[in-house]
Amino acid sequence: MRSLLRFERQPPGTAITRSVLVAGGALAAGAGFLVVAREARPAGWAAGASGALLLLGGHRANHGAGGPTDRMLDDLLDREWDGAVLSAIAWAARDGSASLAVAALAAVSLSFVAGYIRARGAALGYSVEERHVTRGARYVLVVAFLLFGWTWAVWTVAVMSGLAAVVRAGQVAQEERTA
Repeated sequence: MRSLLRFERQPPGTAITRSVLVAGGALAAGAGFLVVAREARPAGWAAGASGALLLLGGHRANHGAGGPTDRMLDDLLDREWDGAVLSAIAWAARDGSASLAVAALAAVSLSFVAGYIRARGAALGYSVEERHVTRGARYVLVVAFLLFGWTWAVWTVAVMSGLAAVVRAGQVAQEERTA
C-alpha cells in the first residue's frame, strides 16, 4: 500500500496553477448555466473571465509552473469550456435559430475531435502542437457572440475547430511517416 502512495515534489507554483485552472473551469460551468438561463451578457463576462483564467493556467502548466497533471487538467478544462459554453449555446438556440444551433454543435463536436487527435498523437509519442493563440481566439469569438450576438463568430469557431482537427491529423500522419 505504501508504494501506491508515492508523493513526489511538485514544481514551484503548482498550487497556483491548479487553482487558476479550477477557477476557470468553475466559471465556464457558470457561463454555461447563464447561457441556458438566457442571460447572455453575464454569460459573456463569465466565459471571458473563464477563458482568461484557463489561458493563464494553461500557459503556467505548459511553461514550467506545472507538471503532467496540470497539463492534463489544462486540456480537460479546455474541453469542459467548449462543452459547457458551446453546448449551452446550441441548447438555448434550438428554438430560435437553427443555424446558430448547428454552428454551436459543429464547433463543440469539431473541437472535441481536434482535442482527441491531439491527445491520441501525444499518447503515441508524436509532437502535436496546440497554440494558445488559437484557443484564445476561440474564447474571444464565443464571448463576442455572447456579448454582441454575432452569429458569424460561432460559425468561425466551428471552422477554426475543423481546421485544427485537419492540421493535427496532418501532423500525426507526418510523424507516422517519418517514424
